[in-house]
Amino acid sequence: PAVSVGNVGQLATDLVISTLGMTKVGYFYTDCLVPMVGNNPYATAEDNSMELSINAEVYSLPSKKLVVLQIRSPFIKNKYRPFCQTLLSWVKSSKCARVVLLSSSHAYQRDDEQLLGTPLRYLLTPDLEKAVGSLMQELNWKEMEKVAAYPGINDTEKVLHIPGGGITKLLFTESCSKGIQMAVLLKFCSEGDNIPDAFALVNYLNEWLQLIKSESNNSTDTSSQWKIPSSWRLLFGSGLPPALF
Repeated sequence: PAVSVGNVGQLATDLVISTLGMTKVGYFYTDCLVPMVGNNPYATAEDNSMELSINAEVYSLPSKKLVVLQIRSPFIKNKYRPFCQTLLSWVKSSKCARVVLLSSSHAYQRDDEQLLGTPLRYLLTPDLEKAVGSLMQELNWKEMEKVAAYPGINDTEKVLHIPGGGITKLLFTESCSKGIQMAVLLKFCSEGDNIPDAFALVNYLNEWLQLIKSESNNSTDTSSQWKIPSSWRLLFGSGLPPALF
């Protein structure tokens, strides 16, 4: 996930790890993220609830050739670029075939074109475009639009703009120049209860990668089949203490 508006990518990644029962295989050690430690967010019983989790952990599912990096804390100021370099060099040294970045962007900063249709968008690096570009057309997915660099002054010069997307744009442009096959899947959203946004984004991912099979007739809606992790009970804190009253 990109640490972005509403933490949508992180919540969607939670659903993937929890539903597929992925095994934690290690940590992504970096000084670019705010330090953090907590209990096991995917605890299923009392005996594994005491396991510790930190700010960046790696989960694996060999049967689907899938590795997931979950990031749980924000970036330290000015550490975006070194993190991107470290991450992409790890991707290359681990010989990852493809990278999928789950992200989000501020809904209120969309232009007129982006207000139309679905709030979900995708981006593909040139190397991945050759491999799966036609499939995206079949799925009727909308590519993230470029917007005018200088609105009202020069509308012909278009740039990629992902407000609220954190490291999304930097990771994507670096992957383009390094020849890494990367897809960005993102949703326009606002801060608040972002659980519905996470379900929308993970269903979008599932349309392409078929991580879980749909049991309903509607192949795009698998919302009821994603397993919500135990840690989500505390998304909005632990409630008001009765002693207040």
